[in-house]
Amino acid sequence: MNVRVVRSMGWRFVMLAWALLVSASGSAYAQSNTAGAADVDTVALGRSIYERGIGQSGVPVNGLRDGKTLSGASVACINCHRSSGLGQVEADILIPPIAGNFLYAKPAEKRLVNMDPRVSKFFNQAHEPYTNVSLAAAIREGTNNDGRSMSTVMPRFALNDVEMPALAAYLKQLSVEWSAGVTAGHIHLATVITPEVDAPRRQAFISMMQAIVRQKNGSTVLTTADQKRTRHHMVSAAELMLGTERTWDLDIWELQGTSDTWAAQLQARYQQNPPFAIVSGLGAGNWQPVHDFCDHAHVPCWFPSVLLPGASEPSQSLYFSGGVALEAAILAKHLTSQIKLPKHLIQITRDDFAGAAAAQNLKTNLAGTGIDVQVRVLPIGVALDNALPPLLKGLGRDSVVMFWLPAQDIASLAAVKPGGHTSYFSALMGRAVEFPLPEAWKRSALWVYPYELPDQRMRNLDYFNIWMASRKLPIVDLAMQSEVYFAMGFLTDTLSDMMDNLYRDYLIERAETMLSQREGAKSEQETRDRVFLGRAGDLEKKHGEKTIDAATRIAIPEKAEGNAASHGTTLYSHLSLAAGQRFASKGGYIVSQGEGTAVNAVSPMIFP
Repeated sequence: MNVRVVRSMGWRFVMLAWALLVSASGSAYAQSNTAGAADVDTVALGRSIYERGIGQSGVPVNGLRDGKTLSGASVACINCHRSSGLGQVEADILIPPIAGNFLYAKPAEKRLVNMDPRVSKFFNQAHEPYTNVSLAAAIREGTNNDGRSMSTVMPRFALNDVEMPALAAYLKQLSVEWSAGVTAGHIHLATVITPEVDAPRRQAFISMMQAIVRQKNGSTVLTTADQKRTRHHMVSAAELMLGTERTWDLDIWELQGTSDTWAAQLQARYQQNPPFAIVSGLGAGNWQPVHDFCDHAHVPCWFPSVLLPGASEPSQSLYFSGGVALEAAILAKHLTSQIKLPKHLIQITRDDFAGAAAAQNLKTNLAGTGIDVQVRVLPIGVALDNALPPLLKGLGRDSVVMFWLPAQDIASLAAVKPGGHTSYFSALMGRAVEFPLPEAWKRSALWVYPYELPDQRMRNLDYFNIWMASRKLPIVDLAMQSEVYFAMGFLTDTLSDMMDNLYRDYLIERAETMLSQREGAKSEQETRDRVFLGRAGDLEKKHGEKTIDAATRIAIPEKAEGNAASHGTTLYSHLSLAAGQRFASKGGYIVSQGEGTAVNAVSPMIFP
């Protein structure tokens, strides 16, 4: 199965200095392209030109585009060719790869990269390998090595005789060797669990991750004598021909102790066996140390299930949403859109990281509105029925209360009489998807709800439910488990799309490009499948033949053809990313709760 559970032992490891790793000439191909190890300072100058548009002596680089002179960051190569150097598509403009493996490849060395999400994968345009002279002509004069003029979108750069060789040296080593954690046959991955996660959620998370890796590796087979791999089911002709499919090795890093020790634990695990990416992950409080580690080590953190994402830009982490910070922004926009603003907003939270951070976010969002914002803290371990009534005493209709409380506290509200004020609850912290409010509170309480509404959400999660049932995995936390299912499925599709271009920067770039397109295609396919399964179910009823397995049968809608289409494959209303974006879901609702966990939207979708 190739899954290892790693539990930190709690000791402190020495914090080691991290340095920028420049790709070395370890392979014969890399050696032929670099013509010896480039001077570190030369490559550093080339990086500065590429990423920041800053040249020799800190002077901004000038570029001429359509008769206009631009300089500095506005003409940095990274803007169009991206960090990986593997290009992209902007509108109808195809921006080709300029990384070493593509600039200096011979025509017979087919290099494949998928840049345009609207077309199939294709081989990059064949050309003679660039030389220092032809590359200088392309960058300075806009003439490629076939003698043809390049698009005027490409600036003509005024690089001197120090800067031009430096940029060439940087491009020669850019995305030439695979990132750490990748071999010809394997991709090493890791996931992180923080100590605050309770045992049932921890076990459910681990069981799902292990099941997904087993399934993934079970579909990967050796096909040729040179150990190339593909799948039992072909994803693309290019993947089959190049044999780029790999098996996965997964380490589960279970952190121990207080958050100030996590960085050392993460560094120690990384040095022992560096992963290509941190995939999924589970946190119940402070995720910032994991976020900072991923930025520091330049390791992608791929859609963890957390209450509060880490904060820094630019970031190596991709998140489903802004978590409780998004909920705070949604509520602030909802309150300030009312004709009459409340005079007082009382925030009730336990003395924990997520609640305190959420309360501070809401206070910041309401600054300058004239609303009196207070935070009242319930000590950890004190029963709600004793501690809460004094905090709510005297509140009238001109006040609202926001409860940043976990599900177990919300269940305890049955012993507390609600006041005359309006109350709001965090759907993320309170797990509103699964746990209802006490009946007495439903009349005066609302959820801040960053999920899709239930009817549509049920359609979106049909395949998730089928998968869980077929593997006999219990649903312990629907939100978390459906997030894990999506994160690992999207990773499978993205790695397949990348083929042999297994570079960390490119993983994030492909996610930014693929997400909304992938969600649209998947939801269309699942809608067609649901109709087919519904028809098959009707045939079963008519003829008494068992044509559908039991796990699939339980998820078939009674009238599949009459149901609305799926809009996605997650419990979120819509997932999308663009260059530089790190939160895939960007809005939510204010909802009331009816019978059981049924909800009704009392606001349109709110985008803060």
